[in-house]
Amino acid sequence: MPELKLPFLGHGGDYNPDQWRDCPEILNEDIRLMKLAGCNLMSVGIFAWSALEPEEGVYDFDWLENVLDRLHAAGISAFLATPSGARPAWMSQRYPEVLRVRPDGTRNLHGERHNHCFTSPVYRGFVNRMNTALATRFGRHPAVVGWHISNEYGGECHCELCHAWWTGFWSKKYTDWSQLHSPSPIGETGLHGLNLAWRRFVTHQTADFMRAEAEPLRRLTPDLPITTNLMELFYDIDYFDFSEGLDFASYDSYPRWGGPDEERTALGAAFNFDMMRCLKQKPFALMESTPSQVNWQPVCKLKKPGMHLLSSLQAVAHGADTVQYFQWRKSRGASEKFHGAVVGHSGHEHTRVFRDVQSVGEALKALNGIQGAMPGAKVALLYDVQNRWALEDCQGPRREKHYMDVVLEHYRALKRRGVDVDVIDESRDFAPYKLIAAPMLYMLRPGVAERLTQFVERGGTLVCTAMTGRVDEDDLCFLGGFPGPLRTALGIWIEDIDALYDGEQNGIAMNGQSHSCIELCELIHAETAKVLGSYEKDFYAGEPCVTVNALGAGRACYIATRPSPEFLDEFYAEAFKHADIAPLIEALPAGVDVARRGNTLFVMNFTGAPVTVTLPRGTDALTGEAVGGETALEVNGIRVING
Repeated sequence: MPELKLPFLGHGGDYNPDQWRDCPEILNEDIRLMKLAGCNLMSVGIFAWSALEPEEGVYDFDWLENVLDRLHAAGISAFLATPSGARPAWMSQRYPEVLRVRPDGTRNLHGERHNHCFTSPVYRGFVNRMNTALATRFGRHPAVVGWHISNEYGGECHCELCHAWWTGFWSKKYTDWSQLHSPSPIGETGLHGLNLAWRRFVTHQTADFMRAEAEPLRRLTPDLPITTNLMELFYDIDYFDFSEGLDFASYDSYPRWGGPDEERTALGAAFNFDMMRCLKQKPFALMESTPSQVNWQPVCKLKKPGMHLLSSLQAVAHGADTVQYFQWRKSRGASEKFHGAVVGHSGHEHTRVFRDVQSVGEALKALNGIQGAMPGAKVALLYDVQNRWALEDCQGPRREKHYMDVVLEHYRALKRRGVDVDVIDESRDFAPYKLIAAPMLYMLRPGVAERLTQFVERGGTLVCTAMTGRVDEDDLCFLGGFPGPLRTALGIWIEDIDALYDGEQNGIAMNGQSHSCIELCELIHAETAKVLGSYEKDFYAGEPCVTVNALGAGRACYIATRPSPEFLDEFYAEAFKHADIAPLIEALPAGVDVARRGNTLFVMNFTGAPVTVTLPRGTDALTGEAVGGETALEVNGIRVING
């Protein structure tokens, strides 16, 4: 696959000149403002199908060529987009079969984005012809450094073309493929294996459409890398599977900065960045962010002073080689006319937002040279979206399992230790790591338990929690006792599980201390494992709750409940000592994020207050000053240390 090799850290955004064809003077002004803001990379033509093909078979590419020529003359590169994310109305009117069908069997009207059937041969034909024409015309244009195909792939279609599992329950034995239909509120939703199969099918169907869309681009422009923009913790698609068809990952990041818990917001952003980096085990592109505010959150706050630079460099710290925005210039009408942009409706540079964007451009220029660098993390957190599908579809022992809350609690505890963390799924290689945290690993796909066991035997530390090892890849329960094929590695047998009401707590007695725990309490038996902590209350008081099992050269730990964050902080501090994992910075305050790329260390203050940290000796890449020792970080402050 071709690589994205930029000679700079990219800075720019979605540029939609098709919206401004009736205002030709705007193109001249946009180029001037882009250079003033330090922009060097724009994404062009993302929703431009109506402008590129105003009538069936009638292409108008001259305006796009003019834009690319002007960008190149100004020293600005481009990701050239394919427009499949938003079809023209003439296509929906003439070929209604391209429109999606809902779960209840009704076909959508024309409207919104991605309102098309991924399976439709008619739609695939139109996309192929458009992309072939774009690649033929612009594949060798000197401004174009890569392809941005479509936009935020998602959604599902339930038409007959898209219909495709222990069923010995409720008389659900199928005898013919024609008896199957996709999960529907007017049909079947209670077969968990069918629900899981449908979600996998949607991923494979979408990935197949993406590969078909990319085919003419790869054939005609084999040296140009291909990406598409992915979304935050997107539930409908398994990105680890889907991203195999991409040359590099791109990400749209819209955290809710300015809320009551800035530390949690920053952790969530870091988690997503770390996952994007791990999809391809290479740097990613921050394809969309906002320099000010969005228009679709319940409360759309402006970024406070310093937050735009801080949040942009957090992406770079965790592996982004670009910082880009949606969008360059605010639209005049429709749903995104008040979405934040670099250039507002005033049309000039004399705004706080524009100055914030300039500050990012200057910082990226100062950091030029780190693109391509990776952290080399020795700690991984296992987050698997297929496991999430299965767990959240499970009926019992509680309706709400809060899987993502638990995952982020463990991620927080790992990051509090001041280390880089990779976010991986069950399909990834476990060998590079010293410690893997795998909270609520309910579903184990084939070979995963065996590979985790080998990881421990070879010296790794594995941490698992309640609701581990319950079902296989088809959502069938393991027979012979839980945690199924991880029973030997963990050295325990899970007899039963108690669900606690909201507001109800138990306690963990461990090392002479008491810690609270909530929601789920498994009743476990230590077989070869050593008991570290026990329950404090209820009829299972005194029974094991936290265990560790020595296996080969490594250790497998089990936490049979959802413990407090304070417990996890202490637990992982001890686990890191056993795993011989050194922090990037000692005594890291809560809310301070650290990350490393090559020899560059980023220290970022998301606490909402001034803090003091002890920094290693080096030079601040942004200011040029010498740093080291106890150092004050202002609100939304950052230090980028070369040492």
